[in-house]
Amino acid sequence: MYAFLAAALFTLSSCEAIGTIFKAGMWWAFILIFGVIALILWIVSKAKK
Repeated sequence: MYAFLAAALFTLSSCEAIGTIFKAGMWWAFILIFGVIALILWIVSKAKK
């Protein structure tokens, strides 16, 4: 992880490096939001039974 970040910082310009980091963060946010929604739906379905 750190090696990729270091390589990205040295090979990309500052704007491109920041854009890459935010794109990775965006995908993690989507995955986490999907997981939280799935967990809430699972809890609600268990509560109804």
